[in-house]
Amino acid sequence: MPKGKSSRSGGRKYGDKASQKVEKAMHEKKRGTLRSGRSGKKVTSRKQAIAIGLSEARRAGGKVPSRGRSRGGRKK
Repeated sequence: MPKGKSSRSGGRKYGDKASQKVEKAMHEKKRGTLRSGRSGKKVTSRKQAIAIGLSEARRAGGKVPSRGRSRGGRKK
């Protein structure tokens, strides 16, 4: 199977721009220079760094899947 191809959907889920942005965010986190949005606090979580990278890729028009239904609380 060629690199970057998944057998399920027949294509890549994330584009090159997304992987570049996430990689950049991870490097900034390692250096301790990655800051979160409004508060400007230092990011220490790996998951948060990935989320920031994906968010930047979305804004830049990269190929990134939508956030999905699980975001936010559900009320009964």
